Amino acid sequence: MANQQEKTRYSDEELQEFKELILEKIQQAEESYNSLKESIMVDESDPTFKMMEEGASTLQKEISSQQAQRQLDFIRKLQAALVRIENKTYGICRITGKLIPKGRLLAVPHTTLSLEGKEIEAKNKKNY
Repeated sequence: MANQQEKTRYSDEELQEFKELILEKIQQAEESYNSLKESIMVDESDPTFKMMEEGASTLQKEISSQQAQRQLDFIRKLQAALVRIENKTYGICRITGKLIPKGRLLAVPHTTLSLEGKEIEAKNKKNY
């Protein structure tokens, strides 16, 4: 049986596990995104809105808008991960070409870098 170092990709069964995790994360992120969108679209004719200080309301809408944008970016990254699963390239570091450890993928399912690849990328950015 091949050990973790010799594997060049995750098995179809493992990819299915990751797919289920990612689909669950997409659902949660979409719910959060929709909730944030609703909070941005507060009915400004509502008497409670008029009682609020306009500056505070504007600031809260801006914060909610930024959070919504982050959720949308996260959803897009997760959707890209689903494409990599379908292509059977999921879990392969885009810098080193090595398999990203399963624990890292479970923690950050949309990652395209192993820790080694992340360090190499950081060094390269630092040198520019």
